[in-house]
Amino acid sequence: MTNRVQELLGVEFPVVQAPMTYIARAELAAAVSEGGGLGMIETLTPEGRADLLRVRELTDRPVAANLMIQGWKRDPSIVEVLAAAGVRHVFTSAGDPALFTDRLHDAGMTVVHVVGSLKGALKAVDAGVDALVVEGVEGGGFKSALGASTMVLLPLISQRVELPLICAGGICDARSGAAAVVLGAEGVQMGTRMLASIEAAVHTNFKDAIVAADDDGTVLLDLPGNPTMRVLRVGMAARVRENPADARLLGGITELYFAGDMEASVANTGQVSARITDLQPVADIVRDTWGEIEAVLDGARARLG
Repeated sequence: MTNRVQELLGVEFPVVQAPMTYIARAELAAAVSEGGGLGMIETLTPEGRADLLRVRELTDRPVAANLMIQGWKRDPSIVEVLAAAGVRHVFTSAGDPALFTDRLHDAGMTVVHVVGSLKGALKAVDAGVDALVVEGVEGGGFKSALGASTMVLLPLISQRVELPLICAGGICDARSGAAAVVLGAEGVQMGTRMLASIEAAVHTNFKDAIVAADDDGTVLLDLPGNPTMRVLRVGMAARVRENPADARLLGGITELYFAGDMEASVANTGQVSARITDLQPVADIVRDTWGEIEAVLDGARARLG
């Protein structure tokens, strides 16, 4: 049997790789899709847009594209780029989904929008999207300082919205996947767990820092002149929290990601890093996260007595 997310996306497992700028590229996306989940390609960089085509040399399974609305709101030609690449599924984020949803639908694409609040979810429903990613504030990357956790946000939205929901923020395995299902989701999205994978192209220093993190290993930075972000509490992030004046957090992001210089920028990472203890192939991550949920729920039933 399949649920609505599996049917919508055409995947074996409703496990989605998060859209991470510079990182969500062809090799990682193809590995996730070949593993039965849904890989994702970022489109903010020229290399990412080129990978919309290159990924087809690596897999014939469904692969999605991310459309960060703030980056494309003045240039709707991105829809033509996606259509020319044969993209069928688009995950929109960081902006008003009404700006692109109709255009994407007219081009024959399904639209999944990422939300971090009930207000954002209701706005996306009004825009006509096909599904939602509901992301709690414990997730890595750009966040609202006033955002709610997954435990609160997901059931809140599921009580008000009939669309298929994909849970993000705090997901790394079958136990967290089972919790997402109980709270109202029909799929999960993972970023930090996918960073700590064999196939992720980021530097070993970044991966090792994720594995080494404990439950206070990330911090939500909300500094003037910078977007609010959840990042690892290492390197630059540890220093600027104590001395935030004139901090510019993202200037050396590629040096951190790919050269391993943890002082060059901040490492966008979720709180779930505390639960990640090793690097795994993404196919194992995808299969085990969804395939072992039933066993987790059986254990929960046993604890009911």
